[in-house]
Amino acid sequence: MPKITTQEGLNRLFDLISKHQDGIGMDALLGSMGGSLQRRSLQRRLATLIEQGQVEMFGKSRSARYRRAPGLATASIQEKVNAKGRVPAEVYVATSPEGEEIKAYVRQPRQLRPPVGYKLEFLEAYHPNQVGYLPHGLRDQLHALGRSPAEHTPAGTFARDILNRLLIDLSWASSRLEGNTYSRLDTERLIEFGQAAEGKGALETQMILNHKDAIEYLVRDPEHASLSRDTVIALHALLSDGLMADPTACGRIRRRAVEIGGSVYLPVALPQRLEELFGIVIQMAEEIHDPFEQAFFLMVHLPYLQPFEDVNKRVSRLAANIPLIRHNLCPLSFIDVPQQAYVDAMIGVYELNRVELLRDVFVWAYERSCQQYVAVKQNLVPPDIFRLRYRQALSEVVAAIVRNDEPATDTAARARTPVTVPMVDRNHFIELVLGEFKTLHPGNAIRFGIRPLELAAWQDKHLRNSGHADAGKR
Repeated sequence: MPKITTQEGLNRLFDLISKHQDGIGMDALLGSMGGSLQRRSLQRRLATLIEQGQVEMFGKSRSARYRRAPGLATASIQEKVNAKGRVPAEVYVATSPEGEEIKAYVRQPRQLRPPVGYKLEFLEAYHPNQVGYLPHGLRDQLHALGRSPAEHTPAGTFARDILNRLLIDLSWASSRLEGNTYSRLDTERLIEFGQAAEGKGALETQMILNHKDAIEYLVRDPEHASLSRDTVIALHALLSDGLMADPTACGRIRRRAVEIGGSVYLPVALPQRLEELFGIVIQMAEEIHDPFEQAFFLMVHLPYLQPFEDVNKRVSRLAANIPLIRHNLCPLSFIDVPQQAYVDAMIGVYELNRVELLRDVFVWAYERSCQQYVAVKQNLVPPDIFRLRYRQALSEVVAAIVRNDEPATDTAARARTPVTVPMVDRNHFIELVLGEFKTLHPGNAIRFGIRPLELAAWQDKHLRNSGHADAGKR
């Protein structure tokens, strides 16, 4: 494994260069270091300082000299780092010492980082429920943060309760990590009203809408919030729709080699090997008991394997929400996650097989997500257990009345009520059915699988002259 350029080593080198206002050459630097550093290692550290804007190089070839960047105070780099471990000029996440090491390494120019391929031993070293990427104490903290009022209700209840907010936040934040320039307000208008933002390309719009479809796929049907090979492939098909150079690559394990932009990592190329490893990764993830460990494992190993031609990181971010949705925990929306921090963390996984920086990003992102949803959680009405028990039957009856062009009456509702609803519960059930029609409109009709045109035709016939016409069209 390549030796990582530590922050401490960068500090010492920066302090040494700062003492020479007219600059200092490579040989003089090596001499000043007392032989403790090889020329190649020194070159890497110098390249890192130059990239960070702390040092500049002038002159050419062997006459090149290095000096403190103009306008930079003589204080060491560490003195310019705040208490949370990040340079004030750069928006970053709170970073552990191990994360700082990874960050320093991946910030080096590509030519100083040796190419690496997929290492099976990275996956083999992980043993579900025995070896964990997240320490037990950290998992306990995440559980305490993520508990919701729907903790003891059926899987996916909490995510459905905050679905409108989640659709906007996660679609916007995940797309933003891919360079999408939609604002959150633009995203809200697109998702709620179908209004594409002016000046944005069709691909950016498509990316947002694909996220919406994929999130709804996970949240609306509890069966989809289960970790399986089919679910992950379905997520890829939804997220990559209209975005792949080869449309047949949507929802399919890749058949060709790929490269990672900005990284020297070369993923597995053999299709048969990819199929096998993809199955192993999903199987290992299924065996993990803790939902946060399971989520983080998916964020690490799906992008590392690169099972699809593109959209792998997007798939991993939504797949990471599957265990959280299933356990009614606060979802991970990736809201406000700095793009560079996420990119650095993924390159650390690709090239070093180290997860500490990605863990820093994961924890920071989850804390931020919980902060976003704390007010939503506090305002949630306690779940109606009766409604939850008959949720599926309720949806079927409402949809059947609309599709069969029947009026929303007590008689029609009773005729459509399935035998699975006991007689003792039937009157209350009928009340719920009729109550749904009083608030039914194109925006929420999707809950029952009713298309806007279907609802419009039904309303035009049955509500035109009724007292519910205005309510039905709100």
